[in-house]
Amino acid sequence: MELDALARTLKKVPLFSNLSVSALKLIAFASDRLVFKDREVIFKQGDRADSAFFIESGRAEIIVNENGQQISLNKLEQYDLFGEMALFLRSGRSATIVAIGTMVALKIDGDTFLKMVTENPESALGVMTSLSEKVINSSEHIEKLT
Repeated sequence: MELDALARTLKKVPLFSNLSVSALKLIAFASDRLVFKDREVIFKQGDRADSAFFIESGRAEIIVNENGQQISLNKLEQYDLFGEMALFLRSGRSATIVAIGTMVALKIDGDTFLKMVTENPESALGVMTSLSEKVINSSEHIEKLT
């Protein structure tokens, strides 16, 4: 996919919607477009974080391992961003992400992603909002399981 088309796709993500076309093209240029098969693992809980991911098409599942038991926390949909939390925390991945069906995603370089957030206050606010929503959704889901 060409940079202009990819930049237009990225513009659909609330986190990126206020960015300039040139900033979006930089993100697109610093990204790899990957295709995952059904049930393919994108990354595992505990893996080192070096990137964030944006779902261009398809879906994924968030799974955590608790005391040897696999627990499904939530689903990710088209235009969702994931993997960014570990970049901010500079920690390992907090969950395993698995494709549901065929999923196409952009793997955004971690340094590029962090630079974009720190240089664009609107994006930083979008990230905080997104992370807050993820924490609330995960907490509600865990509460239902107990």
